[in-house]
Amino acid sequence: MQTVFHVKNMVCDRCKMIVSQSLQEIGATIINVELGKVTIASDIIIDHELVSNTFKKNGFELIADKNEIVLEKIKSTLIDFINPDKVNEDEKISSYLSKKMNRDYSLLSKLFSKIEGVSIEKYVINLKVEKTKELIQMDRLSFSEIAYTLGYKSSSHLSRQFKSQTGLSMTEYKTLQNWNRKSLDQII
Repeated sequence: MQTVFHVKNMVCDRCKMIVSQSLQEIGATIINVELGKVTIASDIIIDHELVSNTFKKNGFELIADKNEIVLEKIKSTLIDFINPDKVNEDEKISSYLSKKMNRDYSLLSKLFSKIEGVSIEKYVINLKVEKTKELIQMDRLSFSEIAYTLGYKSSSHLSRQFKSQTGLSMTEYKTLQNWNRKSLDQII
């Protein structure tokens, strides 16, 4: 028997590790951990309140609302979409999201906009700007390489979006070294 928990604010591999450790500490046997979702063996009775409190102390939340579950899945799928290891500049957000979630993009887009108050496209731009900040801070890639890594056809397109979102050019951001980055779970 299995129990599935949907978890808000799981945005990276470190989050998956923390959630796994938290569940192991309370005696749960973990079957699978994905961004936003954990499956455990139900061979013992797990107190949902205990799980909820354990997650809360680590910055996560259990999600029970169906729309909130879909919303978190959209977010984790979009975070995966901008992952430099997986970026395919020819693939559109809409087809990627529809394929990964096995749902019509227009329904996903309406739900996302209704709950978050921002379009999926704007959310992806915000994600890419935060990823750009991270890559600038790491100082391993040129601006052109960063743009290519994030699926842009030109660095000028990324530059315009970066300046529009931050008020700074990428050069100014790098020079100032004021690394005011948002965590991915705080982006809207």
